Amino acid sequence: MGSMFRSEEVALVQLFLPTAAAYTCVSQLGELGLMEFRDLNASVSAFQRRFVVDVRRCEELEKTFTFLQEEVRRAGLTLLPPEGPLPAPPPRDLLCIQEETDHLAQELRDVRGNQQTLRVQLQQLRLHAAVLSQGRGPPLVAAHTDGLSERIPLLQTPGGPHQDLRVNFVAGAVEPHKAAALERLLWRACRGFLITSFRETEQQLEDPLTGEPATWMTFLISYWGEQIGQKIHKITSCFHCHNFPFLEQEEARLGALQQLQQQSQELQEVLGETERFLSQVLGRVQRLLPPWQVQIRKMKAVYLALNQCSVSATHKCLIAEGWCAAHDLPALQRALQDSSGPGRGRRAPPQRPVCVSVRPPAAQSEEGVSAVVHRIPCRGTPPTLVRTNRFTAGFQGIVDAYGVGRYQEVNPVLVFPVCGGNRAQRGQGRSPGPTGAGGRRPPQHPPSWGRACGPGVGRGAGCRLRGAPLTLAALPAAPYTIITFPFLFAVMFGDVGHGLLMFLFALAMVLAENRPAVKTAQNEIWRTFFGGRYLLLLMGLFSVYTGFIYNECFSRATAIFPSGWSVAAMANQSGWSDAFLAEHPLLTLDPNVTDVFLGPYPFGIDPVSPMLAVGPLGGARGQVGQPLLRPGQVVRRLTPSPLSDAQIWSLAVNHLSFLNSFKMKMSVILGVTHMAFGVVLGVFNHVHFGQWHRLVLETLPELVFLLGLFGYLVFLVCLKWLRLSAAVSATAPSVLIHFIDMFLFSRNPANRDLFHGQEVVQSTLVVLALATVPVLLLGTPLFLRWQHRHRSAWRPGGQQLDEDKAGLLDTPGVDEERAEGPGAPEEAEFVFSEVFMHQAIHTIEFCLGCVSNTASYLRLWALSLAHAQLSEVLWAMVMRVGLGLGHKLGAAAVVLVPVFAAFAVLTVAILLVMEGLSAFLHALRLHWVEFQNKFYSGTGYKLTPFTFAVEDE
Repeated sequence: MGSMFRSEEVALVQLFLPTAAAYTCVSQLGELGLMEFRDLNASVSAFQRRFVVDVRRCEELEKTFTFLQEEVRRAGLTLLPPEGPLPAPPPRDLLCIQEETDHLAQELRDVRGNQQTLRVQLQQLRLHAAVLSQGRGPPLVAAHTDGLSERIPLLQTPGGPHQDLRVNFVAGAVEPHKAAALERLLWRACRGFLITSFRETEQQLEDPLTGEPATWMTFLISYWGEQIGQKIHKITSCFHCHNFPFLEQEEARLGALQQLQQQSQELQEVLGETERFLSQVLGRVQRLLPPWQVQIRKMKAVYLALNQCSVSATHKCLIAEGWCAAHDLPALQRALQDSSGPGRGRRAPPQRPVCVSVRPPAAQSEEGVSAVVHRIPCRGTPPTLVRTNRFTAGFQGIVDAYGVGRYQEVNPVLVFPVCGGNRAQRGQGRSPGPTGAGGRRPPQHPPSWGRACGPGVGRGAGCRLRGAPLTLAALPAAPYTIITFPFLFAVMFGDVGHGLLMFLFALAMVLAENRPAVKTAQNEIWRTFFGGRYLLLLMGLFSVYTGFIYNECFSRATAIFPSGWSVAAMANQSGWSDAFLAEHPLLTLDPNVTDVFLGPYPFGIDPVSPMLAVGPLGGARGQVGQPLLRPGQVVRRLTPSPLSDAQIWSLAVNHLSFLNSFKMKMSVILGVTHMAFGVVLGVFNHVHFGQWHRLVLETLPELVFLLGLFGYLVFLVCLKWLRLSAAVSATAPSVLIHFIDMFLFSRNPANRDLFHGQEVVQSTLVVLALATVPVLLLGTPLFLRWQHRHRSAWRPGGQQLDEDKAGLLDTPGVDEERAEGPGAPEEAEFVFSEVFMHQAIHTIEFCLGCVSNTASYLRLWALSLAHAQLSEVLWAMVMRVGLGLGHKLGAAAVVLVPVFAAFAVLTVAILLVMEGLSAFLHALRLHWVEFQNKFYSGTGYKLTPFTFAVEDE
């Protein structure tokens, strides 16, 4: 039964891996995901470990892979995931992968460099051709000239002062956003002694770096004098202009232009061949890179795991320690034998018994030595392992969000083990009971490492695990979180229509869960809904169930079965005349009148009245279980009408008052039952951990306190429902007044008792509840103090060291909340003040929590009524108005289309999304605070086995 209620048994194991086969063994363990490695070299720097060189080689390869991946993405290609699982490559293949990767990377760099150079050259040729083409255009114009300079001739007459000066030209190209600044600076620096011409290129040229088309501005500058020429060259160089030679003769420019065009064509052909070769190289990278990435990540993970192992020079092997599920030990041993034995790659027959050694191998030669595993004792708390599947993963995630459970404490999400093989194999796979010092069971944490082994574990005795390994499937088998969470949600969200919509939405996700597009969706909101699809499925299904209980479908009552109330019988036997109807604004259906109430509704709440009188409504306006109707409704009911008898209650004035009373009492009953169930679950923890004193000193007082007060309240409510009838509804006693008088030790004569001797029973229960408080406060600390002194006085001095080495789990005087983690000291010091303070906090939390938690469950009543009223308001404000407009306008079909669309949008947005989220959060709080704190500490840590599953994904 322990495996059904709690996490799996986890053992601390030690591996002895031959040096030659260590890599293969760890790689195989990564494929199976059976073991979590512990770091045995925590004090050693990461740069001083044995396989640090191999890790660095893998990291260097990953950097090269990143470069190749970026080049592939730059080319607009995508990397497809590798087909099928890929094993970690042997260490000798690392050199081949590295050489091939470096060759591809260098080849890709060379080709990219050549492509870049050819593109730059092609751009230069095209810019030069554009500059030469500009010289064939209109004549040059002076830059920044004024009216006086226009009358001065450009060329002086022969024999003038400038007859020795020669006109020179500077031609080139500049980026468009720099052209205006370049022109302005040239004019200012040369004082206007130049002529500039800027023209935009007719065609856009491809940028050699980005590959995007870009526009350039070509310029042609004419000047006189060497100093001005030097200034022009310096300025254009500062603006990163491309300068080209410019020939003065027209025929020379035409010849140069033709030569440039021919060179451009030849360069384009070479560039095309280069790009084709580049595409071939990228194709090889696209094909080889994905499997290489997976393999190198696995290889790096293997070396990182090997770095956590210690080296045994005597036996020429590596020693590893880690956590492994107890029923996975045979599979772990077989995997090691297959990876390191002489028959490597061949699986052992399943029926062959697997030997788990308890001693390191003797001094033997490394050849032919197989890796072995044996279990070792541990003083730390093992990690928690709870296997889940698609169905239970969402529920377990809710519990783990509160805190990961301690090792083998009761899990709120129940898991059910399914054993593989025949019955004989399943019987053999069970482990004998644990043993401790003196044959006693250690009380704090179960010694899982001793369940499959005899008392000699850790001292050289052999041990054998028999039978086939267990196969664990997480299936609901009891009303834990898998049942209680959707049910409490449905209590607050009960509506047939809304629950059906939620159920269909979740069902669609469940049916499409294997589609790749659904799995790989990156939308965060969608992934949240998809991860909890089975939770939504049950939430919707339970909401449909509670909707039938409440008899609500989009706030409308349904008449599935005939109603137990008859309006005609009440009208015929009460003499409702026209004068009587005119004088009385409200009419009551009296169940005491013959044939008015025929019997209870078959399922759920009767649309007319779900139960008889349960308390006065106030004044003479009728009882809670007696519907109050308006005369107009009754008159319409006595005449032929399409309304059903089952719809009268929804027209009653006191409909809300009845639901208030019913849902409030229902919330208290569910709350007390839920909390009591949580306290009972704590019994399984105490029994499993051997803390028998807590059964008497904690669990029993808690149950007496909770059930003696609030359980008695539930008893009074149920007794009143069962014993009182409609005939005495007017004088029915008040349960609330009885509960108040119970604490005041008083009696109200006006409020009669529900049973004989009620006052004595109430006083006794209050005294018992108060008496349990000091027991709960002082019982456990005093017992642990007495036990600690008794053990200290009983142990001889010579046995002190041996007893200390037995571990913390053999010391029943230590509270399980103070259990140490891995690497804990060998002996936990008992401090009475700490234990007392811890128990005082627990006592105060429980006693006050019984009151506050019971009141907290009233949120079931509040949110249920809020959901029903919002649904009613939405129907009245949208659909009812739309139906009325349709009759008035005579176009019901046209009007109902936008009305129904608005009703559907508001229903989904408000009632499904907002109200659903609110009910979900309140159900989450009820489980975390009111339920789980009764037995669940959530102070553990998960078992994270070494696995390649992430690398494969």
